[in-house]
Amino acid sequence: MPRNNKKKINFVAEIGCNHQGNFKLALKMIDELKNFCNIDFVKLQKRNNKELLNKDKYNSPHPVPKNSFGKTYGEHREKLEFTFKQHNKIMKYCEKLKMTSFTSVWDLSSAKEIVKLKPKHVKVPSACNNNWELLKFIFKKYKCLIHISLGMTTKLEEKKIISLAKRYKANKRVVLYACTSDYPVQPDSICLLEITNLIKKYGNIVKAIGFSGHHHGISADIAAATLGATWIERHFTLDRTMKGTDHAASLEPDGARRLKRDLDLLSQTLKFKPNEILTCEKLQRQKLKFRS
Repeated sequence: MPRNNKKKINFVAEIGCNHQGNFKLALKMIDELKNFCNIDFVKLQKRNNKELLNKDKYNSPHPVPKNSFGKTYGEHREKLEFTFKQHNKIMKYCEKLKMTSFTSVWDLSSAKEIVKLKPKHVKVPSACNNNWELLKFIFKKYKCLIHISLGMTTKLEEKKIISLAKRYKANKRVVLYACTSDYPVQPDSICLLEITNLIKKYGNIVKAIGFSGHHHGISADIAAATLGATWIERHFTLDRTMKGTDHAASLEPDGARRLKRDLDLLSQTLKFKPNEILTCEKLQRQKLKFRS
């Protein structure tokens, strides 16, 4: 970044479906994020599975049976869903903890439900960013920050997303995430320099540029923030060996804690020297500098 970065680097911990459809487990994960990891943003998912899936897909087996929570893929997905009331309870629970919760909406019905809760943020996942009716509804009816991931997205689709946001004068409320949709992503597919492309193309058009990662470790997230991403999103789990698709690409509590700590420290370092000799250097200069 060729300038001082005075923007806060925000870390979003995605619970997603890692709660396994267990409401108490979701609350336990939120407690861990607040009390151990010091994280302010937590994200879940909301799907209307009968709207998303055709009959054949709904009634077909899960493609990875060992990760399934039902006899069919539809039953599996229903087991992982929270109700509208449960999402409302989670939002209020997070507010009591002085955290912000928001939700990835996978279809129009889910978006309409979640918007009724008046969250401060909403997310459109990579899988649904070409659902133009969904985007139109959010751009038109929702007035707070709109996060959009760009995994599995062509440049033409990317341009259409931005054009649609501009049409509804919502572009200044959009956070665009560089993203690779694989679980976990191998290092050579993370493609961090896409962040610089997004900043160059849309940095002055949207609210912010982010990075949504599904890789192992935390070094790529630090690099993403160094490149200019001000929103970093990672999946979160209490145990990567738990049953489910996303756990292997998630951070456990200590990893999330360390990443949040390092992002907070990084935000203090991304600047030029305000003076040729810093105040902290003056004494050292007197002691150590060669005197010509």
